[in-house]
Amino acid sequence: MHDEIDQEAPRRLIRRDFLQKLSSASLAAWMSNEAVELVAEEVGQVQPAVEPTADACIVLWMGGGMAAPDTFDPKRYEPFRAGLPVKEMLSTFPAIDSAVSGLRVCKGLEKIAGVMDRATLIRSAVQEDLGSILHSRHQYHWHTGYVPPQTVACPHLGSWIAKVLGPRDPVIPPFINIGQRLEGVGESEELKAFTTAGFFGSEFAPMNLPFPEDAANAVRPPAGMSGRRFSERQNLFQRLLDRSPQRDLMSDFQQQSLLRSLDNAHQLLSSSKRAAFDLHVETDETRALYGKSRFGQGCLLARKLVESGARFIEVTTEYVPFLHWDTHANGHETVASMHDAIDAPIAQLVLDLEQRGLLDRTLVVLASEFSRDALIEGVPGSNARDQATAKVDIVTEMKHYGLHRHFTGGTSVVMFGGGMKKGFVYGKTADERPLVAVENPVSIPDLHATMMTAMGVSPKTGYEVEGRPFYVTKDGLGKPVTDLFS
Repeated sequence: MHDEIDQEAPRRLIRRDFLQKLSSASLAAWMSNEAVELVAEEVGQVQPAVEPTADACIVLWMGGGMAAPDTFDPKRYEPFRAGLPVKEMLSTFPAIDSAVSGLRVCKGLEKIAGVMDRATLIRSAVQEDLGSILHSRHQYHWHTGYVPPQTVACPHLGSWIAKVLGPRDPVIPPFINIGQRLEGVGESEELKAFTTAGFFGSEFAPMNLPFPEDAANAVRPPAGMSGRRFSERQNLFQRLLDRSPQRDLMSDFQQQSLLRSLDNAHQLLSSSKRAAFDLHVETDETRALYGKSRFGQGCLLARKLVESGARFIEVTTEYVPFLHWDTHANGHETVASMHDAIDAPIAQLVLDLEQRGLLDRTLVVLASEFSRDALIEGVPGSNARDQATAKVDIVTEMKHYGLHRHFTGGTSVVMFGGGMKKGFVYGKTADERPLVAVENPVSIPDLHATMMTAMGVSPKTGYEVEGRPFYVTKDGLGKPVTDLFS
């Protein structure tokens, strides 16, 4: 723990400046009556819905920066050896065949390789060079479509879908976030900044389930409390809220949104459908297929919830600074452990959805905030500060072997189901460094437009906030990549 804190220190000032700017702008907008009142009236929804190819969406979030050359876009492989020049490291895992002829992924992803014939693989996703290549800024950008700080509190993509489409089932929350702690981990405030419904209000915020094993406890009344007593306590709480001294700090829209969110929670806790949150009703054999990791059990929970009517679910490997995909040091060994964590759960999720007849109408998106490279921070020519801890020119020990730097010039995104093509590869990155997208680059606005179009939401959908339109894709300009649709 002390090592993690010491490693994080050089980035604190940059992150603190980002948070201060983000908090002052977003908090002011959040507490502005005018902003949310306009949204409450749904002023200026500017575009009708489009014909959907998916009814539900599962985002598998590889928080921390998943290296494309070590996962879904293998390049020239150089095995570990003392004396290896760092400039020669492109991929630190050899390529293996997949279920699609000519499509190769990295060793360690054998089970996912076996289901790539159900996938569209984008190898040319790109991110903006935001000056400071910070996980918090890029995750905010990916999840909201907007670069922080903003003058309004931007809704998460899941909140947009919850707001525009509503629930698939009146009891099951339309937006559920699985696997990410928002308290007690590094960069907690940054994570909270985009894990929110923003100006849409509390009722469209995510239901957060950081520990899938405990999800059933989140939808049960307190132990020993009867249903009638639980309802009475709920009514009392609503009356107390009406009389709270903080009432004047909230607009009428915010108050009503909060009360509706409480009512939605009460319905769920009073419903038999809360059994969908209980992993313990699954057989040991089923749970073993998904693996013992929190991410694996989160994928199983996502399958159960989609089956029960959830609209948008994000399952994360969990972003914690210097852990999981945040491979600033010990890159190769850390990625090997992440291969183990995601391979079986993702493949099994795809197979289970397919077996239940749900895959065709469920869009599964595997993504990360950016890729990684052994030498380049950001993109070629960027003045972004190098944050790698393994700063050597020659590999002398295993901790030096890996892709330690943030790279935004070419990233992989994998999509299953939801109307996407099967066994299809889109875009290309260069074969030699710099590994930038050289064919069909896909920006974040266009990726979001593709996801929203699949869900039946026009990329130009917007609401008027503080007297100006605010869109589901930045400025309403995102364009769906139509070549991806079957």
